[in-house]
Amino acid sequence: MVAVSEAVPVEAVEAHAFTVPTDGPGGVETDGTLEWDSTTMVLVQVHGGGFTGTGYTYGDVAVATLVESKLASIVRGGDALAPPALWHRMFAAIRNVGRPGAGAMAVSAVDIALWDLKARLLGLPLYRAVPTFHDEVPVYGSGGFANYPVDRLVDQLGGWVEQGIGQVKLKTSRNPSDDPHRLTAVRQAIGVDPAMLTDANGALTRKQALYWAHRFAEEWDVCWFEEPVSSDDVDGLRLVRDRGPGGLDVAAGEYGFVLHDFADLLGAGAVDCLQADVTRCGGVTGLLEVSGLSAVHQVDLSAHCAPAASAHAFCGVKRLRHLEYFHDHVRVEGLAFDGTLRPAGGILRPDPQHPGLGLDVRWADLEPYRVHGSRAG
Repeated sequence: MVAVSEAVPVEAVEAHAFTVPTDGPGGVETDGTLEWDSTTMVLVQVHGGGFTGTGYTYGDVAVATLVESKLASIVRGGDALAPPALWHRMFAAIRNVGRPGAGAMAVSAVDIALWDLKARLLGLPLYRAVPTFHDEVPVYGSGGFANYPVDRLVDQLGGWVEQGIGQVKLKTSRNPSDDPHRLTAVRQAIGVDPAMLTDANGALTRKQALYWAHRFAEEWDVCWFEEPVSSDDVDGLRLVRDRGPGGLDVAAGEYGFVLHDFADLLGAGAVDCLQADVTRCGGVTGLLEVSGLSAVHQVDLSAHCAPAASAHAFCGVKRLRHLEYFHDHVRVEGLAFDGTLRPAGGILRPDPQHPGLGLDVRWADLEPYRVHGSRAG
């Protein structure tokens, strides 16, 4: 632990990337608009004051290269106790590279690592190093991929309910004619009380989305419709929100990278609940800015995935709704780290006894999946 008044220079920045295959049928998973066979974690470590901070994002291996080529030199020598100042310098440095997309993801991974380092230097869990509104985060189980056979679908979502997670989400709208059977099977498996959430991943047209919004709510008591149309179609989101059934929240925001992405959704009245991904939106520092926007607009904010980081970061969100406990990221983070959190009664509670994110990298377990970088020493 260091005195707060002492600046602690960042001594080194490392970037690694690991690609982990999915465990979906035939080695793939699908949603309404995409098929994938692996998940790549870009893992960043920053060193200073005898401690190491760890951060990460999920994206292409090119994000690791961007950390090395554009951000490492910006961060080295900076004060590890002042992540927002370094965040500002990083975003300024990638102006010509491109801030949305891979640029914001690279900044996010470094920023999370800096906050982890700061918290470790101060001897605090990360959720206590941010402006803290909460000490726990409700979760919903998320997976239910469109290519799951029905037995796997109901086993996964029903299993979360048996574990005490009272909210579950499945992918829809890849083949809309299949959805009534899938939704009926899930509702029968989980019972009438758990909340059922759906995610179309932008697969539908506006009129299709309105049609399914009413059917989802009326026939299966669905309470959440995520990206019924593309997040780029702000007017379409607002249309579904305004003309859809009461009690069915329209959500979007997981693909927000810079502050204006979220301001556009909120300013248009496009969502009932905003989403943000701490590994995409500029890390902890960026998330705190998004949180301020959601508070101004009196709209709840939901955490998109990355539970190991989100459980801490979203304790600093005033209008917290919940956190997406996403199957793929739970798998990857369980492989990558010791110290990951497990829900109890549908809640993730950061450990107050462990500094930073409370994570230790499992280098030996990750090594077979390495696609970039090498471990120092």
